[in-house]
Amino acid sequence: MTSYRNSDPRPPIMQGSPPSLVPPKLDWDRPPWNRWAFQHMREFLPTVEVWRGNGHRHRLERNEVDLDGLAVVDSNGAPTTLAGLLDETYADGFLVLKDGRIAYERYFNGMDERTLHLSQSMAKSITGSVCGILVGRGLIDPGKLVTDYLPELGQTGWAGATVQQVLDMTTGVRFSEEYTDRYSEIGQVDVATGWKPVPPGSDPDFAWPSHLFELILRLKDRVRPHGAAFEYRSIETDVLAFVMERVSGKRLAQLVSEELWQKLGADESACFTVDSAGYALADGGFNATLRDYGRFGQLILDNGGGVVPADWIEATRSGKHGPNFSPSLPDGSYRNQFWIEDSRSRSLMCRGVFGQLIHMSWENRMVVVKLSTYPDFLNAAYSVATQKAVHAIAAALG
Repeated sequence: MTSYRNSDPRPPIMQGSPPSLVPPKLDWDRPPWNRWAFQHMREFLPTVEVWRGNGHRHRLERNEVDLDGLAVVDSNGAPTTLAGLLDETYADGFLVLKDGRIAYERYFNGMDERTLHLSQSMAKSITGSVCGILVGRGLIDPGKLVTDYLPELGQTGWAGATVQQVLDMTTGVRFSEEYTDRYSEIGQVDVATGWKPVPPGSDPDFAWPSHLFELILRLKDRVRPHGAAFEYRSIETDVLAFVMERVSGKRLAQLVSEELWQKLGADESACFTVDSAGYALADGGFNATLRDYGRFGQLILDNGGGVVPADWIEATRSGKHGPNFSPSLPDGSYRNQFWIEDSRSRSLMCRGVFGQLIHMSWENRMVVVKLSTYPDFLNAAYSVATQKAVHAIAAALG
């Protein structure tokens, strides 16, 4: 089966009783199945609630502008409208906050304001922000060694690495982030976390990890000295989360609930997927509503809003930039589990595979959230076109 855009006829995935088309467990995140699965994670994987609490809901005032016809460019650089680009790039939800007010909000592909949507690696920024809170409280020292908190990692590739190097993904640990290779380390994460079954036909003598910490303990090798270079590896966020759990005595979902979700005034409880040991997947298993992702982005834009320390936000915006950082961020950087768009604006970004984005611009007092279901893990052309659209929106809103 092929993928489909919002303007195309939708295949009847999980429709009917019993449903006629059920996503295969091995390929639920591939097209077209991801167009259903990313909005229904609680229906086929174990999850744990991130409780919103009994407190206030942060009301988002509205000052709406019709941006459907805004002139932007598509992934080939040809003229189109914002509505056309959102269709081309498989958007499920799109939100613009200007000065903390909703300027533009659109839902597609069956999503609505209460739907929890998979964050993929935007979860890393959620985790990193809660780490910043614990650092501000003195529970974690980023300059200390990871093994000061997790001595079990003394026989792994993280021996000698600092927590800050984990935060910035500059440890030298060998870990392949090759998403299409089911046997790569990231493929083993899928099995360890219960996201995927063991691939059919795999070597019967290979011992697949039964949960994520078991996989972490197996990662013994390094490819470079710690601190020598940035290399994006999801497992770093999970090591960070285990440090956070160890120092707090709480599981990650409880930490995110108490330290972040309840305080930002979320509309809905969120959730994490969990592995067989009850570990909430810090690197990509978080699910929340479009507006609650927007509230998180606004909290960061408000320099932590009294929840995340302001000096942590400033440090996060101060990553080291280098030429040709990535195809979609040539002047970009990475710091404290956030992407930095460029050295001039120092706008922060939370990004996830298949097209997830929270873009926070201090210069424009604007937050943009895009939830998507690309047919590919990564599509630089879609990402670049989306970033250009963000800047076009900023110019239109003034």
